[in-house]
Amino acid sequence: MSLKELLPGKLGYGTAPLGNMFRAIPEAEALATIEAAWQQGVRYYDTAPFYGAGLAEERLGQVLAGKPRDAYVLSTKVGRVVLDEHETDVPDFGEKGGLFEHGNPNKILHEWTADATERSIEDSLKRLRTDHLDVVWVHDIAQDFHGDAWLGTFEEARTGAFRVLSRLRDEGVIKAWGLGVNKTEPIELTLALDEPRPDGFLLAGRYTLLDHEHALTRLLPMAQEQGVGMVVGGPYSSGILAGGTHFEYQEAPAHIIERVARLKELTAQHGVSIKAAALQFSLAHPVTAAVVPGATKPSRVAEDRAALGETVPAAFWRELRATGLVSPAAPLPHGA
Repeated sequence: MSLKELLPGKLGYGTAPLGNMFRAIPEAEALATIEAAWQQGVRYYDTAPFYGAGLAEERLGQVLAGKPRDAYVLSTKVGRVVLDEHETDVPDFGEKGGLFEHGNPNKILHEWTADATERSIEDSLKRLRTDHLDVVWVHDIAQDFHGDAWLGTFEEARTGAFRVLSRLRDEGVIKAWGLGVNKTEPIELTLALDEPRPDGFLLAGRYTLLDHEHALTRLLPMAQEQGVGMVVGGPYSSGILAGGTHFEYQEAPAHIIERVARLKELTAQHGVSIKAAALQFSLAHPVTAAVVPGATKPSRVAEDRAALGETVPAAFWRELRATGLVSPAAPLPHGA
């Protein structure tokens, strides 16, 4: 089964913000947002142990435990094992330092071996209050967390997590597996291997209105040729395309702020919401199976659903290309 066939609809819900990313989110607000996603018809939910040291999984599980398990698709990730003991030092998250400082206080073991993969899955099942997972992504085996040592982490995952997840898929325990990363290179390397073969990948922040050139040039042609699907994470580029101030999990630099201002000017001229432009752009590539924006308020989920269904005139897409705000090679809706 392809990723597009497996995922129910084009709009999923990404739960990274529910791990108290950037701020402490009240429990009631977090749970209400998940319930709002359900009421909006969202039936694909993506999470990870890394998001607040298990906090996002716990919150998601609390709500989904009351829903029919065969009515939704659930993905989580491996590569981080949440320990019972509490962290006493400042954790090293590479470029993402401080991202989940408001999450659970537990220590996190960063490991992509076979044993750690199986333990991570067992722990996620408990936090998510479910008996099975549909999709499992191998999380963050890229430069943003490991710098020049990322190839060593990739090799650990190749001989550990990749093989475990391939076996679980072949046994029917999970339906699909792949990589969940913020960089294209680990996916390119994986697709160049003879085995094992992933079913898809979750690429965060690399196929958005603000950043898509590299993925278009190198990764997506490989994926399309091999029939491998993509879930687009972070379609709002960490929030800057949805009214926030972050880009790449940091305060947005001046050149990004200027580019967003140009995009907003163009959307205003055509009476289009920038959220609609962002989501529909990411979905226009034939490799894309779904987008998974995150949200921490029920109203934001409703905005995402509305943005997906908003009518965006072909003239907008044509002008977007003519002004150089998107790559000439990027597929656009309406064949613009």
